Amino acid sequence: MEASHLVPTIDIAQPDDAMLAALDLACRDHGFFLLSGHGLDDLIGATWDRARAFFESPRDRKVAVMRDADNPLGYYDRELTKRKRDSKEVFDFVDPVAERSAVHNRWPAEVDATVGFQRGMVEFFDAFSELAERTTVLVHAALGLGADDVAEFRGDRTNSSVRLNHYPVGDPVPVDERDGLRELGETALGYHTDPGVLTLLLQDGTGGLQAQAADGTWVDIVPTPGTIVVNLADAMQVWSNDRYRAAVHRVMPMTATDRLSIPYFLNPQRDALIEPIAALASTPRYRSFTWRSYMQARTDDNYADLGADDTQITDYRLVDS
Repeated sequence: MEASHLVPTIDIAQPDDAMLAALDLACRDHGFFLLSGHGLDDLIGATWDRARAFFESPRDRKVAVMRDADNPLGYYDRELTKRKRDSKEVFDFVDPVAERSAVHNRWPAEVDATVGFQRGMVEFFDAFSELAERTTVLVHAALGLGADDVAEFRGDRTNSSVRLNHYPVGDPVPVDERDGLRELGETALGYHTDPGVLTLLLQDGTGGLQAQAADGTWVDIVPTPGTIVVNLADAMQVWSNDRYRAAVHRVMPMTATDRLSIPYFLNPQRDALIEPIAALASTPRYRSFTWRSYMQARTDDNYADLGADDTQITDYRLVDS
């Protein structure tokens, strides 16, 4: 791995100038870094246990909280990326204490009764919302931005979400339910960027996560005990006017054992206008667009093959930039 492709570890409790310089280099190249010093090891361990309990529960209990056309939250096992079906099953929820969105959360009753699933996920969401805010401040510091920019260009926990991912060996959909489904992709999760500000990701020790560097090569995001993976997302790429890259990443197929991961997706406010930060954009490279419209386009691509490539942040780049 070349020096420009290193995935640095940043101590969020005591970041120094050298760490910020390493973060800056990584975010220019591939958009990934690791966080240590977060103090959340016990919470993370308990969250792994609850996630495993959910995915190992009988199928009828998972299907009981299956997402549908009216509610995108809960369990799902046939999501699409780049018009190919992912080899994974997921469980999604949003801010559990925001009245506007919490009413849509679906909680698996039997798993909840056994391992305190809902209570544990509330604790996880609270802690990672705070950590995501601190991480955004860290990225803004590496960009050299002031307090006013940090206050304006940030995420909103009430519009953010958590996903529990399970990557099995083989197809996650039972044989008798596969008729009419799209074929599985060549990877367990196809290459893509996340749409929001940044993602905090827990990955177990299995491996398989890769990032694409600026030169097109793929970099392994090696599991490192005690750290949380951070990858930048589309809104941050626009805000930084392409100084930083939204992380293009993928997950390779599981061949020997399954894999768990847990991302917290930090998103902008629902009605936010997404555009380059003036201090970083003497010549803006993107036209302004609303987060709401962009997210709707990205979400639509996940549920069905619309006959065209997924919506990308580059669709909003100015032609003469």
